[in-house]
Amino acid sequence: MTGRRRLPETAAVLAVRRGVRDWVAARGGPMPVVVGLSGGADSLALVAAAVVEAGDVTAVVVDHRLQDGSGEVAARAAEQARALGCVDAEVLAVEVGRDGGVEAAARAARYAALESVRGERPVLLGHTLDDQAETVLLGLARGSGGRSIQGMAAWNAPWGRPLLAVRRARTRQMCADLGIEPWEDPHNLDPAYTRVRVRTEILPLLEEVLGGGVAQALARTADQLRADGEVLDVLTADLLRAAIVPEGGPGDTDRPALSIEILATAAPALRRRAIRAWLAEQGIGGVLNAHLQAIDELVSNWRGQGGVAVAGGSRDHRLVVARAHGTLTVRAQPRNDAT
Repeated sequence: MTGRRRLPETAAVLAVRRGVRDWVAARGGPMPVVVGLSGGADSLALVAAAVVEAGDVTAVVVDHRLQDGSGEVAARAAEQARALGCVDAEVLAVEVGRDGGVEAAARAARYAALESVRGERPVLLGHTLDDQAETVLLGLARGSGGRSIQGMAAWNAPWGRPLLAVRRARTRQMCADLGIEPWEDPHNLDPAYTRVRVRTEILPLLEEVLGGGVAQALARTADQLRADGEVLDVLTADLLRAAIVPEGGPGDTDRPALSIEILATAAPALRRRAIRAWLAEQGIGGVLNAHLQAIDELVSNWRGQGGVAVAGGSRDHRLVVARAHGTLTVRAQPRNDAT
């Protein structure tokens, strides 16, 4: 086992260590972990703290191969991880597709690579309070409901985020305190990415106009909404269990249907959440708010209108949510005849 490095007790080091220690304690104590390492300040600081606080640490560097010299950057990060006391550090080269844009495709490839090597171990990620604030602002701008501004959770198995209460400035200072030079990803300064403009333009302006504390306030908002969301999720599950018609309703036995009577008596917010969850259980995601509202009106404001087309289906058929015989159903309809 590689010798663990003794860390100086500076304010930045102690803040990052505290974040990791609290996260580990909440999960039952020290355990072997994987840390997703980019070579940037956040993930390097996380690696250093995890080696001391978490137990055996394996660093995994995902090389997206999107920039010249990415292999050298990845190898250097793995070397730094070993010097910090990781029991192992490996580089995984991945192919990044284009679905949803390069940023989303790179994220999907990264998470898939980390999942492929973690075994039973949790994977720690270096997202900070600043990342959380950016995520909340982006979700707010999309206007896609409370769930989109709940931000990131400290634990969403197998993904752990111990640094959500730690500012980015702390991780940078910790690297300086340790004499480690982090990699500066040029993408993090590229204004072509919306998140970069939020980070470098919008959040600083909000801090200036509102007198500071904006990032912390956004992170607190995410925490509060997540707590509320957990309660709503329980209530939604209860409603879904009560409303489900397992046989799928008359003429369609392949998919479960929902009882209109039970849905109609539920609070609108719970009803819409139940409908979204019901669709997700059938592999139907990406439902826009406009579509969800139209589906909800099949229950709450039915005037004989036809069904609502949703994502999925096949080349010849599309999926349509319709009201039939007192139930809400999903049916496959020929595309030339679909409502």
